[in-house]
Amino acid sequence: MDLENWRREYLKSGLNRDDMLDSPFEQFRVWMQEAVRSELSDPSAMCIATVDASGRPTQRIVLLKAFDPSGFVFYTNLGSRKAQDIAANEQVSLHFPWHSLERQVAINGRAEKLSATEALKYFATRPRGSQLAAWASRQSSPISTRQLLMQQFEKMKEKFSDGEIPLPDFWGGYRVVPDRFEFWQGGAQRLHDRFEYTREGEQWDIHRLSP
Repeated sequence: MDLENWRREYLKSGLNRDDMLDSPFEQFRVWMQEAVRSELSDPSAMCIATVDASGRPTQRIVLLKAFDPSGFVFYTNLGSRKAQDIAANEQVSLHFPWHSLERQVAINGRAEKLSATEALKYFATRPRGSQLAAWASRQSSPISTRQLLMQQFEKMKEKFSDGEIPLPDFWGGYRVVPDRFEFWQGGAQRLHDRFEYTREGEQWDIHRLSP
């Protein structure tokens, strides 16, 4: 496999300072809308990086479920590795890799736990199978076989066969409150366009970064 010679040019578009909206949240909204319209596979998929108490980083893909000027929301098992990391270090990084648009967005910020009321409101909208899966899986813990997981799923299906499925007390969500954004647009000859937003009080400063 010759990875050294695997390359391509980035020629779709450029990015100028005049293109950038004053609010990084509005800029993100515009790019997310374009990603959705472009029918990308899983445009809301984002990589979230956390750091544990020993300083060891971990990354995984989760789905963005909401965003507004207060932050970016995702949901998870509260006993998962990511939740344990956040308990030790609330600083996280999000990354949206929109490859076919030759775009990336990176976000740094602080993760804060959502209230049980907010989590329940979202949990109630999930498909029933997803609700049962939340009860069946002890996320991030070792399991010997998939058969055991499916047995637990069937057990939960029987347990909650009648009526609504309650919110597990070990399941909830987080809001990432950003203090930095970077919008990246691919450019020819690896001269990419990068703009960074950093929070200064209630305002955002915008800077072009070298590629």
